[in-house]
Amino acid sequence: MTLIPFLARHLADGAILVTLTQAAGSTPREAGATMAVSATGAAGTIGGGQLEFHCIDMAREMLASGELARSLDIPLGPQMGQCCGGRVQVSLRRATSTDLAMQVARERAEAEARPAVLVFGAGHTGRALVEALALLPFRISLIDDRDGVLDGLPAAVTCIRMADPVAAIAAAPAGAAHVVLTHSHALDYRLTEAALQRGDAAYVGMIGSATKRARFEAGFLRSGGRREALSRLACPIGGADVDDKRPKVIAALTAAELVRSLLRKPEASRGAGAEERAGHDATA
Repeated sequence: MTLIPFLARHLADGAILVTLTQAAGSTPREAGATMAVSATGAAGTIGGGQLEFHCIDMAREMLASGELARSLDIPLGPQMGQCCGGRVQVSLRRATSTDLAMQVARERAEAEARPAVLVFGAGHTGRALVEALALLPFRISLIDDRDGVLDGLPAAVTCIRMADPVAAIAAAPAGAAHVVLTHSHALDYRLTEAALQRGDAAYVGMIGSATKRARFEAGFLRSGGRREALSRLACPIGGADVDDKRPKVIAALTAAELVRSLLRKPEASRGAGAEERAGHDATA
């Protein structure tokens, strides 16, 4: 269960909101990470591992005693059974209906700010891709020109039937990702050309082989496209180093490619990225 439904269910019986208010150095989550704890369960995460176990114990002590608020300053060293090396400050307080409303507003704002991913083509690979992306912090649209192919997909996916999907390229926000894998090579070429011509896409990818790419590039240049724009094209999508054409494998590789393109940190803050993801799922 996610954070908001969990809070709504346990508010009356008692729940503690656990929030990282400050995070210094290498930590498993960033400041603002929040979880909710009841007497019997928890939702959300502040990074897992011993830090999260400890905070869950503290939250349940508060529920048992009636304590309303507590602050913790925790170094993530050997005494905590973690080797991140950073330090976090944690706020624990009894959740209220106002907190629930604020979480709803925060989640809505975060959803609206997510990068847009437009997937063109609801074939086997397109469907596998949006199912993988539905678990990630993206605004996902699946666009196809055929009837009867857009059913049975996750609620996080906006399905759009368009007679001419190329129109969706012009309407896309700046910084969107465009993933092209339709039933038609001719349509693939039109969509990819339109996405590259915009010049403001965070990612443009087209399914296909080296031969398909070469044919597209030749046609793109003949029609007046600039050669430097072709350097922004990912084709084949997901890279060429894994020789496996199963739709779910291509989808997983492409999803990873999109995460790197859309969620990448600025150069100056990338150094500790691997260490900062060192948290472990407290429910494992």
